[in-house]
Amino acid sequence: MPDLRIFSYLPNPRIWKSIIAARLAGVALDVRGAKPRELPQWLWDFEPRPLSEVGEAERRAAERKAHTGFSGALHKTDAFLKANPTGAVPCAFSPDGRIGIFESNSIMRAVARLGEPGHGLYGGSALESARIDGFLDISLVFARDSQRYLLAIGGRKLNAAVHEQARGGYHAYLGALEQALAHGEHLCGDTLTLADIAFACEFALFARERKAADYLDELGLPVISDLAPYPRAAALVERLCAHPAFRPELEGAIPELTS
Repeated sequence: MPDLRIFSYLPNPRIWKSIIAARLAGVALDVRGAKPRELPQWLWDFEPRPLSEVGEAERRAAERKAHTGFSGALHKTDAFLKANPTGAVPCAFSPDGRIGIFESNSIMRAVARLGEPGHGLYGGSALESARIDGFLDISLVFARDSQRYLLAIGGRKLNAAVHEQARGGYHAYLGALEQALAHGEHLCGDTLTLADIAFACEFALFARERKAADYLDELGLPVISDLAPYPRAAALVERLCAHPAFRPELEGAIPELTS
């Protein structure tokens, strides 16, 4: 039986965090979902499935107004919303479906806690874990601006103000990481931790802006995701892309490290 079930749109770099951590920690995951444009035609539940497999009464009872990233209606069961009060994906569930875990960094932490002893991904002491948490918290601040920016690009609604907010968030985040990497090959010294995993996946997601380079150029706005000013971070990304636990997700996801 899997240790944790995850429901999300796929592919999703924020779920890659948990997939990579699971490989390193020896945790069995059951990942379910569909492409973003297909999820409105799914029942969001511990047992998610296409609406074509759901009865009319159950479908009507689960209908909810869509929010960030979706439009129109979505279908979420009461049990899904009880387990996941944010109503968003990704969401993870205990094997019996009774406990929900939301936010990608928290899902990744759960994977680390469920893992085999001695993997070290969440540090070796309470203080080391707290330092890792600090990196995960600042990644969430960056992720907020990143999501707004990428959704604006996807909806062709980007403007200079959103671009500038994303640019400021990116450089604040990368500047802090570059400083940390002056003291070791990884963000928390010389040991691979959840902090490194979160960074690699958040950067891979943000780097998707490069697929819209022509659109940015039309608006007179530069690509932001340049690692040239951050050589230590660039070196870390290169090492992680080559790591066997990261390669299945990251290979090809970060086409260029510098502009």
